[in-house]
Order: sequence, then C-alpha cells, then structure tokens
Amino acid sequence: MLPTQSSVIDVREIAPRERHTLIFGRFDALLPGEALQLVNDHDPQPLHHQFQARSAGAFKWAYLQQGPDLWRVLISKTEPAAAREDSCCSGGACGG
Repeated sequence: MLPTQSSVIDVREIAPRERHTLIFGRFDALLPGEALQLVNDHDPQPLHHQFQARSAGAFKWAYLQQGPDLWRVLISKTEPAAAREDSCCSGGACGG
C-alpha cells in the first residue's frame, strides 16, 4: 500500500536556515501512513542522516527523481517500532 501524500515542500523557495525546521515540523504532523514530498536542487543526504538520527524506524525515504538538477524524495511516516504489535516486547516477551 502506498502512503497518502499530504504535501509537497519545494525547499528551493525557502531560506536555507528555515528548511530543516519546516520539514521536521511537517513530518511530525503526519499520521502513520501519510507522506510528504521534498523537492530540492541537490541531493538531500544531510537531511536523510538527520532523519536517521532523529526518527530511526519511523520513516521511509524513497527517491522519486535523482538529479542532476532536481531531486524529489517521498518521506513517509511509518508506525513507530514501539507501537507495533508484532514487536518482540508485545505480550511481555522482553523479560525484565
């Protein structure tokens, strides 16, 4: 099942110092299964690394277009691992 796309953020039109705050704010407002599309003039790898550090296991990153002049990335919000019923801790299986 594909995520529901809720918004497109074209960061080419946004001041660099405001970009990541805006993107993370929009991502945080998404429900699991929703997504946003990022449009940029360069590969947003630094942002991807920030997502991995900040939201590991709670997002998917999929390139829709990869340069050379335009990048489009679909960033989908997934169910957090702790909330999944199929996690190792459901039913008290983690011990402790």
